[in-house]
Amino acid sequence: MCGIVGYIGPREAVEFLVSGLRRLEYRGYDSAGVATIDARGSLNVVKSVGRIDKLDDRLAETPLAGNVGIGHTRWATHGAPTDVNAHPHFGGDGVLALVHNGVIENFRPLKARLQSEGYEFVSATDSEVIAHLIDSCLGKQDLSGDVAAENYQPLVEAVQAALKQLQGTYGLVVAFRDWPEVLIGAKSGSPLIVGVGDGEHFIASDGSPLAGYTDKIVFLAEHELAVVTAGSLRVIHRDQGHVSHSVQVLEIEAGAIDLGGFEHYMLKEIFEQPESIKNAMRGRLDRDAATARFGGLNLTPQQLRAMRRCLLTACGTSWHAALVGEYQFEALARMPVEVDYASELRYRNPPLDNHTLVFAITQSGETADTLAALRETKRKGCPTLGICNVVGSTIAQESDGGVYLRAGPEIGVASTKAFTSQCTVLAMLALYFGRLRDLSYAAGRRIIEELEELPDKVRTALRCNEVVKEIAGKYAHCETFLYLGRQFNFPTALEGALKLKEISYIHAEGYPAAEMKHGPIALVDKDTPSVFLVPQGQVYDKVMSNLQEIKARGGPVIAVVGEGDTDAARLADDIIEIPAVEEYLQPIVSVIPLQLLAYHIAVARGCDVDKPRNLAKSVTVE
Repeated sequence: MCGIVGYIGPREAVEFLVSGLRRLEYRGYDSAGVATIDARGSLNVVKSVGRIDKLDDRLAETPLAGNVGIGHTRWATHGAPTDVNAHPHFGGDGVLALVHNGVIENFRPLKARLQSEGYEFVSATDSEVIAHLIDSCLGKQDLSGDVAAENYQPLVEAVQAALKQLQGTYGLVVAFRDWPEVLIGAKSGSPLIVGVGDGEHFIASDGSPLAGYTDKIVFLAEHELAVVTAGSLRVIHRDQGHVSHSVQVLEIEAGAIDLGGFEHYMLKEIFEQPESIKNAMRGRLDRDAATARFGGLNLTPQQLRAMRRCLLTACGTSWHAALVGEYQFEALARMPVEVDYASELRYRNPPLDNHTLVFAITQSGETADTLAALRETKRKGCPTLGICNVVGSTIAQESDGGVYLRAGPEIGVASTKAFTSQCTVLAMLALYFGRLRDLSYAAGRRIIEELEELPDKVRTALRCNEVVKEIAGKYAHCETFLYLGRQFNFPTALEGALKLKEISYIHAEGYPAAEMKHGPIALVDKDTPSVFLVPQGQVYDKVMSNLQEIKARGGPVIAVVGEGDTDAARLADDIIEIPAVEEYLQPIVSVIPLQLLAYHIAVARGCDVDKPRNLAKSVTVE
């Protein structure tokens, strides 16, 4: 959601801070700001509502010098998007500046107490409470000696004392006016990464700002605090004290977060899907054993075979992928599967036992509701596996094991390649569990061959781009769409409708095609297109009947069909052809034209495709 950057070292901090904030724009934001400490020891802040370009203009008017600084992009949770509510926030009389991601649930009583102590608040945010709280705790420390010689222990103790009083989530960084040689960062439920350079350190809420600056990173774990100077990094755990930290390789290259000649990141990422799907499968298909293999499940085949059912939990697009996974697991592994919204699961009390395997599915690995659902099911004794895209993310760290998507950076807020990578990984997991149970060797070999053909099938599906663009121009004026599919393609219909809503702001609904006549058919008129998913399969004739029911009532039909399908072409107003694949893989191919349709309609309507209104990439608040 919000984005954090920090720098300490020999270069001018603003250079990295603004560059880093631009790379975090995809997360969604409505204001931005930076703070630096200059050579005279002054702590200065510039911030602005709106895009980074506006902040850049203000920095041109009021340049900020200094070799240490912090920056932030804010997605409003407490208080409207205003300059005053933008980060960084001052603590005390300007003794410190703070940037914060997350939500502090008990900020009101803390604020009331601080006001009684004489602190004045200028913003409506929960984050300013943290800044004043740290200042209050700092006032209780003995600062008469050499703070630096004690590894900044008084500063550390002040931050720790403040953090102990917080209820909620935070990823934060603090800069101190009187100690410009140190930054302190902390994490609980919101990601924070430290980049290790040569005589300099970087801080960010994800790896994208660090690409091109350093390829060495340290992921902070839950309840860890980092004391960062230009030449050193010390990590302290809330309960364990000083802990050793491992430096890992940043797997994002600077070119991976460029547009690469495409007009928008979303379009680039749609066209990256043949490669991202191939990466998801790389090294994970075992022809000799006719199965899939995964290095990070951390559960033995015997333990996994003992699982009696699976619970897949996720939010948004990842929930749609989970629905696809339900069909895949039932078809290939013959396992009972339940799919639950993470936001609902965390507050339910479902009957779970240690023979229920829980999959937490998320692109970012930081989705607040999915993380809470994971923790709740772990608390009940269930083994948990994470399926996510971000190495070192909180869900990756807290799951018992899991699978990385390897989709590469996904910058566009509306997820595309993460969805198809999730469906691909779930298909491989279904193969793996099927081979543990009743799936034959011959069937396993056939499935592997079908999976290996998938990247080329998706590449072929992408050839529909120009056809889809023409169709989009025809229907871009419409204000309601219906998306209809059955079986494996019902979740695809949901995902297609979500994509259109997210980036074009058109009302769209996805339904099982057979359910259309149980209510939604009342919406059908000449200005309400219905997008039908009718690739060949066991329910093809049934879906065609549903299509005819729409046509009989004067509704325009856009049909996604198998290559050479003359029957559908005769009935539909517009058709988009895709290559034939087995039904359990159809969502991965049939979603391609739906992603392109949403994209081209949004462009035709003049919408900001990569930064849709009100949305954020990583939803780290409930």
